Amino acid sequence: MGTGIRYTNEFKQEAVNQVIVHGYNVSEVAKRLGVSTKSLYKWQKELSKPAKKREEQHDLQAEVARLKRELKRTQKERDILKEAAVFFACESKNAMPS
Repeated sequence: MGTGIRYTNEFKQEAVNQVIVHGYNVSEVAKRLGVSTKSLYKWQKELSKPAKKREEQHDLQAEVARLKRELKRTQKERDILKEAAVFFACESKNAMPS
């Protein structure tokens, strides 16, 4: 995922309104606001969806991000347990009398 600039929903809505409501050219608005035409077209497509659909999509994206964080944490825990198992296995072999 990119690490570009994050724009507020209000900014995106106003940019799209300049195209849809006021009739300005997409490339003109994009240049004036300092965003790419690709971003402006994407916002236009996204904001044309019903509000409920956008909210559901946002909720799903948040859930995916949460699950990714949880997976990363769980993988770290698993790795720690694996290292501990190896450590104790080696230690128990060394502690056994021959």
